[in-house]
Amino acid sequence: MPRYLTEQDIADFRAALCRVATERFARFGYEGVTMRQLAEALGCSPKTPYRYFKDKADILATVRAEAFARFADTLEAAAADGEGPLDKARRVGDAYLRFADEHPHAYRIMFEIDQPIGDEHPDLLRESKRARTFVTQQAEDMVKGGLIDADPLLFGWSMWAATHGLVMLKQAGMLDHAPDIRTLAGYHGALMFKGALVPPKKKGGKK
Repeated sequence: MPRYLTEQDIADFRAALCRVATERFARFGYEGVTMRQLAEALGCSPKTPYRYFKDKADILATVRAEAFARFADTLEAAAADGEGPLDKARRVGDAYLRFADEHPHAYRIMFEIDQPIGDEHPDLLRESKRARTFVTQQAEDMVKGGLIDADPLLFGWSMWAATHGLVMLKQAGMLDHAPDIRTLAGYHGALMFKGALVPPKKKGGKK
């Protein structure tokens, strides 16, 4: 008699497929992965993945949405433990580097694969926007707190671009003989913060 799949069976297979797909997409890119290869890695029929996902693009959108969700959760949890805008920003920066270090495949599929992020994949659109908004939110909070005098959008995106660049250099093995990535990130952050500091108020009556 045929075995009927339970909801847990379905969830377990989808999770296993997503784990394999995340690793394969990160290593070989979108064009370097086929549905047949995914099925072979899972030891199932080539047609089985189609019971759970529409096609390869659907799988990629799903695993990217899951990666962005974990990424955003990590940053939000780090900020929740902080006290004040500056401490929150530092904790978020540390959490960013830790996530990239602990989940390199997830990080690569979030930012290295060229896939449209639009209404056709609502989960991916929602989670990527949540992560993107939260990264730059730290700059807005520091401006509101009177710590820096800068355009929060430009400051936030500049910090993000620098951090992402360091992560990619490390993943490419280009920092093997360089200072520690956290040392570099801290140095760059200190320079950015110093350049944007709100100047101290002059005491009245003195020049």
